[in-house]
Amino acid sequence: MKTRSELRDIIIKILYQVYIYEKEKINFNLENLINEFLDTKNDFVIVATKEIILHQKDISVMANKYLKNWDIDRLSKVDKAILSLGIYELMYTDTPKIVSINEAIELAKRYSDENVVKMINATLDQIYHSEEENEW
Repeated sequence: MKTRSELRDIIIKILYQVYIYEKEKINFNLENLINEFLDTKNDFVIVATKEIILHQKDISVMANKYLKNWDIDRLSKVDKAILSLGIYELMYTDTPKIVSINEAIELAKRYSDENVVKMINATLDQIYHSEEENEW
């Protein structure tokens, strides 16, 4: 059985593929794509992936509100996937906020350079502190 961290890694890989397909206007079946990455059915991966895609517009708006000199659509597809997952977990799940941020940072450390790690950390931290005042 995979850990939540390993499952988050799978989610960003699926999102990365989705972003490529969307950019290239390639038709795809999300269920089939998810199944390509999973050994066994996993509700966490399925729900999170579908919800991120469903809420991508709102997630992007939230990201762009707090990104400094960046735009989520100008990030690499991997960085966009990591940031989208982090924002999704902050805004739409019961995952402890600090866990959501730390998991996104760990993914960024694995797949991105130091500047992107700092940018993701700062953005998620600002979202957490700013939106916390609005009581989510």
